[in-house]
Amino acid sequence: MTSEALPDPHESDLPSALAAPARRALLAAGCQSLEQVAQLSEVEAKRLHGIGPNAIKQLRVALAARGLEFAGENG
Repeated sequence: MTSEALPDPHESDLPSALAAPARRALLAAGCQSLEQVAQLSEVEAKRLHGIGPNAIKQLRVALAARGLEFAGENG
């Protein structure tokens, strides 16, 4: 096994209430932090298998709490 394995979810600042499939989808896409999630547009995030409306809502709230938003949004 190489060091290129999926990141440790315990080192992530993704919302703790985020469902496991959504968390796995983000981690597999290389998004271990909210700053990395903010580099995705909402459309790109929704295309990830495991990301549904609930996950988008949770991510939007978590991003806003950090002063971030999905890429391409003009808040």
